[in-house]
Amino acid sequence: MFTGIVEVVGLIEDVRSASDGVRVTIAAADIGLSDVAIGDSIAVNGCCLTVVANDGRSLMFDVSGETIRCTAPLERGRCVHLEKSLRLADRLGGHLVAGHVDGVGTVAESRAVTDDVSGSRYLAVDAPSELARFIAPKGSIAVHGVSLTVNTVEGARFAVNLIPHTLGVTMFKDLLPGATVNLEVDMVARYVARLAEFSR
Repeated sequence: MFTGIVEVVGLIEDVRSASDGVRVTIAAADIGLSDVAIGDSIAVNGCCLTVVANDGRSLMFDVSGETIRCTAPLERGRCVHLEKSLRLADRLGGHLVAGHVDGVGTVAESRAVTDDVSGSRYLAVDAPSELARFIAPKGSIAVHGVSLTVNTVEGARFAVNLIPHTLGVTMFKDLLPGATVNLEVDMVARYVARLAEFSR
């Protein structure tokens, strides 16, 4: 489990074929690797991946073909959001995030809210149509692993406000229309919808 509060931005150093998927190496020293063991879970752009190697500077992950199929691409030279798994004593600053990506969205619009370049940004994302029913105004959603509050929803398009702090600690300031992002809907919404199917 995760909170959707990004700890650091890592850099993908290498992506190479391995069995049915790829092995990804991510420079992640700033996250503090001394307590990261083989088998630990790390959220990489919101996708829960298992650590298979830790050299004290970088982490390696084996990513299956199924994970590649249903998440945004992991490409060499790209930056990624990283978060260690939640401990029971940690503060839950965002919302409960499982790290199980529900779908890939496409950035429809990204713009400054005001003329002040250091201010907030408006981000609109087109979600897969099958996820639209789980996205509600003032509800939570994880975008590339970041816990965000939904401001508006119209059809399958939702919009969020990115405050300066979020822009400063994530790579959202570099998102352009057409970019793809991993989405995980709020798990409470998912379970409520599932229960409603059986109450009809």
